[in-house]
Amino acid sequence: MLYPEVGFHKAEVIDYYVRVAPALLAHLAGRGVTLRRYPDGVDGTSFFEKRCPSHRPDFVGVALGPGDRRGGIEYCVLDSTASLAWAANMAALEIHVPMARAAVDVEVPTMVVFDLDPGEPATITECCQVALDIHDVLGRLGFELFPKTSGSKGLQLYLPLNTPATHEGASGFALAVAQLLEKHHPDRVLSQMTKALRTGKVFVDWSQNSRHKTTIGAYSLRARPRPTVSTPVTWDEVSAGADGAALSFTAPDVLARLADHGDLFAATQTLEQELPDLTGGAA
Repeated sequence: MLYPEVGFHKAEVIDYYVRVAPALLAHLAGRGVTLRRYPDGVDGTSFFEKRCPSHRPDFVGVALGPGDRRGGIEYCVLDSTASLAWAANMAALEIHVPMARAAVDVEVPTMVVFDLDPGEPATITECCQVALDIHDVLGRLGFELFPKTSGSKGLQLYLPLNTPATHEGASGFALAVAQLLEKHHPDRVLSQMTKALRTGKVFVDWSQNSRHKTTIGAYSLRARPRPTVSTPVTWDEVSAGADGAALSFTAPDVLARLADHGDLFAATQTLEQELPDLTGGAA
């Protein structure tokens, strides 16, 4: 029993990851992921697993990614339905994904992420309001953004690049946007990491673009009381969320959404956009 409050078992976790695989695998391709495992369920202790276990089966590949003091780390690459089922069977409820494909070049992010984190009493409603502001600002520059829920309290916006870029350039661009929003809306937007300043505001976490950082992956489960999922949404849904509409989806909801709407995040893998040069050098 991994979600005891609602009676959601490990078998159902495995079933979800197997059924969502046709959409999810495209967003994991070539990326060395970090697993967050909950062997005793969401009410028990958990741990992050960066190094792919040595007992992994032959069908689970690895990729060398950013390391620690012991050197480079071999991360798991979940590139098949079988590998997703294996991870789910280890109670790896959450799959955290880097911005770069280790199989291509770990130094080249394929996207910029704006991670919107609400400080109580702010909620996802305020995150949606800030998301619309970011959408408006970047839309004027010709950029296309793709929103998804975090599956927890916040919202995340992805700016696909799929063109030459650096982690420093991605972080700098996200910071510049965050500071611009903070300048115009200091009462509800924060670009500084100081937790004491977050009360009632939405922190635009630009630092998630660091080469050492990961963000919860699209279609990953979250370790919440219910089996909620980091779910791609439409901008119409974000607009409704800004007006207070609920924006939370569980595993069964997501499977139904995929059947009805397909993968709303599909274009993030191929859409090519270039960051402006903010430094006078390469992006």
